[in-house]
Amino acid sequence: MKAVLDTNVLVRHLTADPPEQGRRATSFLARADELLLPDLVVAELVYALESGYELERPRVAELVRAVIAFPTIVVLDETLLLRALELYEREKLDFATSYLAASAERSGVGAVASFYRSLESLKSVQLIEPA
Repeated sequence: MKAVLDTNVLVRHLTADPPEQGRRATSFLARADELLLPDLVVAELVYALESGYELERPRVAELVRAVIAFPTIVVLDETLLLRALELYEREKLDFATSYLAASAERSGVGAVASFYRSLESLKSVQLIEPA
């Protein structure tokens, strides 16, 4: 079977919460042919693991990398997602900001228009603060 994957399947698989849905999610992931993992779902997964399950940033990054590497999962731009996770983990930026910075790097644009001064710490992108 092929499908677009929703965040809740991954959360259930990774947390076994609730246990019955956790077992069903794990079984589903193992037997699927191809599951498209949208970038938005990755962002939701990071948020759910951080806020709902209070996992530490390195653990969240580890789990998301494992999801991306899962044999049945397909992402549109693995390099972009892995770079966003790297920035999220290393630079202590929230995932959405990390994704924007990684997108600016990957696209060659090299700049992010934002009011988030946390981007100033990055050498790889320029912060353009709207005036």
